[in-house]
Amino acid sequence: MTDAAATPRRCFGDGDPLYAAYHDEEWGVPVRGEAALLERFCLEAFQSGLAWITVLRKRPAFRAAFAGFDPEAVARFTDDDVARLLGDAGIIRNRAKIEAAIADARAVLGLWEAGRTLTDLVWAHRPAPRPESERPRTWAEVPTTTPEARALAKELKGVGFRFLGPTTVYASMQACGLVDDHLADCPVVLARRP
Repeated sequence: MTDAAATPRRCFGDGDPLYAAYHDEEWGVPVRGEAALLERFCLEAFQSGLAWITVLRKRPAFRAAFAGFDPEAVARFTDDDVARLLGDAGIIRNRAKIEAAIADARAVLGLWEAGRTLTDLVWAHRPAPRPESERPRTWAEVPTTTPEARALAKELKGVGFRFLGPTTVYASMQACGLVDDHLADCPVVLARRP
């Protein structure tokens, strides 16, 4: 018989296979590429005020509704697309968040026109990795924002991104692997140790 208290538990996601798979296979894993990053930032904005599992369950519908988050396709969305999206029960139907996702895609195109990429902009704000000895042991030790997140939020807003602030940006940084906030006794961390 095993001692349940001694069994490592995920930082989050135990009890829901979709959430557990997201925790184990995606959260904290480096994400690069314009569509992939646009998706993560848009979905974090849609999550604002809701539980992440709500967005995670709707992610396939979001991907279909937003053309796989292809920046060029989403940037072409019109008022008719906004109306279509507001009628799509498969996604979170919030006009401000929908319009922000379209504005974000247009901002990505603006970056390209300026000879930049979203990937380069985002990853330029990656903080130095923390030593393993400083890995958080509880959620109370995990920040909700950092100077890098505040700087990235400011730069993203400056190029036209909407519906994000330092807390949402920090959550995106966690989701995209710029930071690794898995707790010290998380099975994902334990599996990496020699």
